Amino acid sequence: MAFKRTISTIGGAALALSLAAGAAAARDLTIVSWGGNYQDAQKKIYFEPFAKKLGKPVLDESWDGGVGVIAAKVKAGEPNWDVVQVETEELELGCTDGFYEKIDWSKLGGKDKFLPAAAHDCGVGAIVWSTLLSYDSDKLKDNVPTSWADFWDTKKFPGKRGLRRGPKYSLEFALMADGVKPADVYKVLRTPEGVDRAFKKLDEIKKDVVWWEAGAQPLQLLASGEVVMTTAYNGRISGINKTEGKHFKVVWPGSIYAIDSWVVLRNSPNKQDAMDFIAFASAPENQSKLPDYIAYGLPQKEAAAAVPAKEAADLPTAEANMVDAVALDGAFWVDNIEELTSRFNAWLAQ
Repeated sequence: MAFKRTISTIGGAALALSLAAGAAAARDLTIVSWGGNYQDAQKKIYFEPFAKKLGKPVLDESWDGGVGVIAAKVKAGEPNWDVVQVETEELELGCTDGFYEKIDWSKLGGKDKFLPAAAHDCGVGAIVWSTLLSYDSDKLKDNVPTSWADFWDTKKFPGKRGLRRGPKYSLEFALMADGVKPADVYKVLRTPEGVDRAFKKLDEIKKDVVWWEAGAQPLQLLASGEVVMTTAYNGRISGINKTEGKHFKVVWPGSIYAIDSWVVLRNSPNKQDAMDFIAFASAPENQSKLPDYIAYGLPQKEAAAAVPAKEAADLPTAEANMVDAVALDGAFWVDNIEELTSRFNAWLAQ
């Protein structure tokens, strides 16, 4: 897995001074997120301003997820990452296994400042985001998809489809394509018959799927025309439309929304700076800037309330966008991710 590293600059003089004085820790604070236009936004509103406040360099890297990566970093001794943005099951599994430091909630004004699902003993909610169906309206104009049934309809919409590689999301979307109501998806998926049903539905489009892993890939697939439609992260779609003038559209009904969280890896040599960064990124005056760049919902209540109505309408948390949306069931994936990933990989190899 390749990781990208950049330095949030704080000015040559200040940097030279801090290095000469030996003010830096054993290594510089390193923050890890998801790359692409999302991390570009984070650099502008979080990483670079925090580096100036800290008076020291802040490094940032990107990753594609997986609690196994976290486990390897922590078990090696002193990790070379400090703050990492993780998904729901990575938060739960890593916390249970002791991979994260406990959050100092006094630095954040208390848990009641956040949405309940964003206030965890080991993590602080960073964004509310959705995975949903997306297509290029410059290529699909008169006949456009409106559901997962359309995503599966290769006769009505010929061409390749993009799906995130793995069972999470793929199985839920397959069940909705097969007629399961959004509200019943996890009820069905919790049964052996439901899992079999989802894999059987995936069989129908297996030869037509282009599997992606990093969040920037579906944007590239749409832009190049390699796929006619794809799953994607809502914020990435809004971001590329804004920055590159694309006309990508999203389908909100049947979307799956979740909360990503900031965690601090156990035995981080920069624990206090890491906690201070999370507090900085969670401050309403900072977090409320994010929708200016990318349309992710905000888990800090005051920050969410400060978003202008026009921008708020494009967020996963908008009332209209929550209709027939599905909350990612973190408990289900904590219990089943290993078994279903093994089955998925075996299925994919057939």
